[in-house]
Amino acid sequence: MEHGRLLLIRHGQSEWNAAGRWQGWADPPLTEEGEGQAAEVAAKLADHGFAGVITSDLQRARRTGEIVASALGIQPVEVMAELKEFDVGDWSGLTRAEIEQGWPGQLEAWRNGELDRTPGGERRDHFLHRITKAVERIGQEWAGQVVLVVTHGGVIGALGASLGANLGRFGNLGGMWIESWADGLKPGEGFGWE
Repeated sequence: MEHGRLLLIRHGQSEWNAAGRWQGWADPPLTEEGEGQAAEVAAKLADHGFAGVITSDLQRARRTGEIVASALGIQPVEVMAELKEFDVGDWSGLTRAEIEQGWPGQLEAWRNGELDRTPGGERRDHFLHRITKAVERIGQEWAGQVVLVVTHGGVIGALGASLGANLGRFGNLGGMWIESWADGLKPGEGFGWE
């Protein structure tokens, strides 16, 4: 079976990114800057030979994907709900300071992997299973092709860490390449657009 090559990138700046608010499954739109970031990164992706663009169903990722796909002449954009961000539950819409005030020490415990879930949020193992299956399915359906996947920082970070590639946190429109083989996913290099 031919392998596919997937570039997973984080969406452009959203209104809640700009305000420093945790998003999770909340659905704030891109800022004007975020739309501009998407247009800029499209020019840097023009020579990669993408056959398709697949996005999360949250509008910040979907709109980023639409802008890039339009610039690359790729239509239609495929939307996959399984690619959405980690559900952060009760922390959605809050700043780091507000989370720390309401749940002292929990944010650090979460970042250190000491919590299975955020209050009211999705379990880590469920999240990882969901996103891994989604990316494996993309790799199978697009075997032998190069595909752009527009998703979220938590998705890329968790998937990368599970594959042994600790590339740190991803800024808007940063991400990583993944090789999809018949026997699973293999991490590639990081991607930064700046």
